[in-house]
Amino acid sequence: MSKLLTITEVSKILNLINPKTKKPYNHILRYWENEFKVIKPKKINNRRYYTSEQVEIIKMIKFLLKNKGMTILGVKNLFNSNRNKLDVDNILSLKADYYKDSLKKRSRVLLEKINKLKYYGKKNSS
Repeated sequence: MSKLLTITEVSKILNLINPKTKKPYNHILRYWENEFKVIKPKKINNRRYYTSEQVEIIKMIKFLLKNKGMTILGVKNLFNSNRNKLDVDNILSLKADYYKDSLKKRSRVLLEKINKLKYYGKKNSS
């Protein structure tokens, strides 16, 4: 069984945080849940819990909306389409862009960690 994440944890993963108050924008996830039928969190004691598969879908939605500049209607149509030949090519290229963007972000984080290790390793070895 995969770990379930709360709405606040998912907001933090997606960096949906108010820069001033540092509070998560949970309302955005609740709105997307109403707009996109593919987002179906489990509700336990009236709290939302998301699986890792759901988080990946939400990441893809955020990428399409924020990075690709698509409209909510456009993303809905993409997820709801029957995916004829042209749609499959389109979704694959969008997924490729999404994964490329995701790998770049992960690479940056790893590089920062490596640089910190190098810096602190040199500092302590003297």
